[in-house]
Amino acid sequence: MRRAGRWHRRWHPWVVTEYLLVFPERDDAEEVAEELREEEFDEVRVVREALAGEDDSEDHDWAVYVRVDTLDDPTSAVAKALVERFEAVTADRDGWLDDDVSGIDQAR
Repeated sequence: MRRAGRWHRRWHPWVVTEYLLVFPERDDAEEVAEELREEEFDEVRVVREALAGEDDSEDHDWAVYVRVDTLDDPTSAVAKALVERFEAVTADRDGWLDDDVSGIDQAR
């Protein structure tokens, strides 16, 4: 890439950052997901999240899976601000931000 009369050879790998915002109520999850879709995150969808150790479908919470494809470091100020925002959004609705998205089906 040539910019301002000099060559830039910096290569940045894509970093995919995933978030899981968990809510006890489906309506809250749907509302938050709609707000985030309007902001054009790379992927936003509502999923059903089982509580640890629970098999009964009544013990499942509702979650909003958010994927952000970015060049930023997940530990950057921008990423940290996003985590703080998601923590506030979930806390306002008696939910939480889950650190583990490994159980979410990645199929679209």
